[in-house]
Amino acid sequence: MKTAYRATVLLFFALSLVFPPCSTAADKGSFATTPIKKNGQKWRIGYYEAGEYIDYPAILSATVRGLMDLGWIEKVDIPMPKDKQTKELWNWLATDLRSEYLEFVKDAYYNANWSDNLRKELSTAIIDRLNKKKDIDLMIAMGTKAGQDIANDKHQVATLVFSASDPVSSGIIKSIEDSGHDNVHARVDPIRYERQIRIFNDIIPFRKLGMTYRNDVAGRSYAAVDKVEKIAKERNFEIVSCFVPADQPRNQEVESLKKCFDELGKSADAIYVTEQTGIDKTTIPELVKIANAHRIPTFSQHGSEDVRYGFLLSISQAGFKYVGEFHAQTIAKIFNGAKPRQIDQVFEDPPKIAINLKTAEIIGYDPPVDVLGAADEIFQNIEEPKI
Repeated sequence: MKTAYRATVLLFFALSLVFPPCSTAADKGSFATTPIKKNGQKWRIGYYEAGEYIDYPAILSATVRGLMDLGWIEKVDIPMPKDKQTKELWNWLATDLRSEYLEFVKDAYYNANWSDNLRKELSTAIIDRLNKKKDIDLMIAMGTKAGQDIANDKHQVATLVFSASDPVSSGIIKSIEDSGHDNVHARVDPIRYERQIRIFNDIIPFRKLGMTYRNDVAGRSYAAVDKVEKIAKERNFEIVSCFVPADQPRNQEVESLKKCFDELGKSADAIYVTEQTGIDKTTIPELVKIANAHRIPTFSQHGSEDVRYGFLLSISQAGFKYVGEFHAQTIAKIFNGAKPRQIDQVFEDPPKIAINLKTAEIIGYDPPVDVLGAADEIFQNIEEPKI
């Protein structure tokens, strides 16, 4: 690695230490986060996801911990559900959590199981409930598709969109500065993917970056193709794309991904592993073996959990602590009188790096001392996922 690249990495992480992430946003007004009841009653919260995803229970748990720190909920250990089971966590929140101020409504949990038909049915039922029954004070829409379904002006209930990859380009909100709806708030990290690519290119000065994704509007949005193209022009490297056909059965999708990884291993200098339904605990080990056999560096868009299972690099997500604090404060401000639209949507993840040293050894990459010093999470071995 050239000295200039090392200096860039050191400067980047030095700045992250000097300017740590802050959960206090520049809102359009001054809003308290003090626990308060709704006319002597508890505030009632509902939840909707388009399907299960490994991040969702972690983000929900982190948000609940943030509310505990603010005094809205009694502090207690939160049992983490198996794998992606947000419903298991929601049931625990609804039945076992103690709070004078909040209620996680048991029958207000909705999951469309990644079915477009069920999404239409559930989103219609949710909006109908919000308008007619009016027994929910705030809805959590977890993920991009959930946000597209219920974060709108078809109802007036406060709706917070969590874990959307790009809520602006996916049409959930009007802009970074303005959601476009009084009842909608979606957390935005406007330079998240640019930051990832710059760090990857600082550490591994590739000239050809491989990417695999569905070549449709949704697939390009999830893969942040426009953001990568921006940095490619800025840094003068080439993007080598391999497309995964849309609407395939899962087994065919996985086979397409494997073929893409093999092709990119031959034609690219590095692979940016984008988020898509075919990449999870069950498939990562196979994809890692293919990439490592080609001795090609990988960077997971998703986060450090993938590095644990063998991808070379990613951004450490610090246990979702900071984003959970941000969501908790947003909820608290709304219950203290703020409209979701009045609360700043911008919050950037802390720039912490994760690296897998076993993968580095396999592909012949010897990480410099300054890269190791900048790492927040270092995995010595490639772990087998617990399925």
